[in-house]
Formats: sequence, C-alpha cells, structure tokens
Amino acid sequence: MSPLAGCTAPPAAPTAAPTGRRPAPKEAPFTANELLKSDIDAVADLHLRESMASARLLMGKLYRRNPRELRKGSAATPEAAVARGFDPRHRWRFAELSNQRGIAALQTAFRPDFAGDRVFAFGVGLGSMIAQAYNDKSEFFLTDTLDAQRLYNAARNVEIAAWKLVHTRGPNGELVLLSNDPAAEAPNLSFEREIGKLVAYQDMLALVMAQRTNRTIRRFSQALATAVFLPL
Repeated sequence: MSPLAGCTAPPAAPTAAPTGRRPAPKEAPFTANELLKSDIDAVADLHLRESMASARLLMGKLYRRNPRELRKGSAATPEAAVARGFDPRHRWRFAELSNQRGIAALQTAFRPDFAGDRVFAFGVGLGSMIAQAYNDKSEFFLTDTLDAQRLYNAARNVEIAAWKLVHTRGPNGELVLLSNDPAAEAPNLSFEREIGKLVAYQDMLALVMAQRTNRTIRRFSQALATAVFLPL
C-alpha cells in the first residue's frame, strides 16, 4: 500500500474521556509515512488532532449543559451522539442537518426556527468547518500545502460561533444553548478555555503557513455582535 494512502480521509478525532478531560497522549510508533513528512507537516498533523479533540470536547460539554437537545436526536447518550458526529464514515453529512456542514451547519444551530438537536448541529458545524480549513485531510505530507488565510478565517469563525453561543436567544428570550455560567457561585469557564485553544491552534498554524509560503494574511476587523462567518 502506498504510504500516502488515506491522506485525504476525513479526520478521525481523538476521543474525550467521560470526565471531559482528554486521555493521555499515546506514543506513536515510527511508520514509513514519517519519511514523507517535513517538520511543518508534523506540526499540522498535531494542530489538526488537537483542534478536533477540542471540538469534540466542546460538543460533549454542551450536551451535559443542554440535555434537552439530546432527546431531539436518535443517540441514547452524549458520548454516542459525539461519536456519530465525528465518525469519519459520515463525512460530516447528516440527513437531520440537510447534509449541511461547516458554516451552514453552524448557522442552523442558531436559527430560531430550527427544531432539531442544536448541539449536534453546532458540533458537526464546528468540527467540519475546522476540517475544511485543513482541506478535509487527516494527515499531511511534503506535497501538501495549507492555506494560511483559510486557517485565519477558521479562527475568526470560532470566535464568532463562541459569541453566538453566549448571546443567541430564541423567541422566548432564553438562550438557545447554555454554555458558561458566570453567575454561578463557582463559575464554569471550561467552554472559554477550550474555545481559546481552538482559536490559538488555527492562528498559530496560519502564521506558520504564511511564513512557509511567503504570503500575507488579510486580517478582518468585525464587531462580534454583527459579525458574519468568513468563507473558507
């Protein structure tokens, strides 16, 4: 089998432990594929893997804060719903989301008239939007190039999605999805921490790729309250 086989397969995200913490990283054995990678390719692999782990972890946390959303879908447990959403065999396409992915799925999660599982829509949208920034590949080699602008745009989209998560309300005036609870006696800010990691992963790799390709990143300034998702 060619060492490049499977390089365009959908990313398989690391699982998150039931506690919401990631399992300890496993030592990966050396393979022939490593001979076809530069150091930057290895860095891209790592950023993608950690980004998917963060997206998956966020989805699980949202289910624990919004158990009503789980009852709208077919999964029996949050873990099963997350596993289905990030299963590479589905390629981010699900009938209940009209096969939307990326920005379209994220927008669906916040639509006032959407009656489906908003957590599933958010998780699939976030994960697939990140995957699109990495050209829907699961591994990178010497012949691969990532677009710094797409990575930068993905970071801004994560920020916009995070703002919408905290501020979007339904017709009844209630938040469509619960996340952080800063008013609690012991505020849970774990959502902010994980989102901050997601933004940092994309911004850092965007800078690396811009330097590698000698390209300038066009930076956008938007007020989050009126910001629109940036195209990938």
